[in-house]
Amino acid sequence: QVQLVESGGGLVQAGGSLRLSCAASGRTFSPYAMGWFRQAPGKERELVAAISSGGSTYYADSVKGRFTISRDNIVNTLYLQMNSLKSEDTALYYCAARPGSYYVTAPGEYRYWGQGTQVTVSP
Repeated sequence: QVQLVESGGGLVQAGGSLRLSCAASGRTFSPYAMGWFRQAPGKERELVAAISSGGSTYYADSVKGRFTISRDNIVNTLYLQMNSLKSEDTALYYCAARPGSYYVTAPGEYRYWGQGTQVTVSP
């Protein structure tokens, strides 16, 4: 069992930055592929960024060049640095863990989820 707790969300103006964190506990963090998902009202949950256990990364086209995912296996924490934020980035952001080394894009493949942290970008 892995417990995930997100933090770092908030209200920011367009063009601003936020750094999300996801603290993992319960099991060793390093063997899991990790992902950041988001869900806006009326929309499906989508993968924003993911990182394999070995450090390979994936980004959705909508965030490439603006968001950076990273992980610190020593402190069992996943990060998402979000720069040049846009109003369309407004959503509830979740971190998720998938047993195994490689990330996938389907939310159903991730076993453990945090409770989410709200990101609101004002125009």
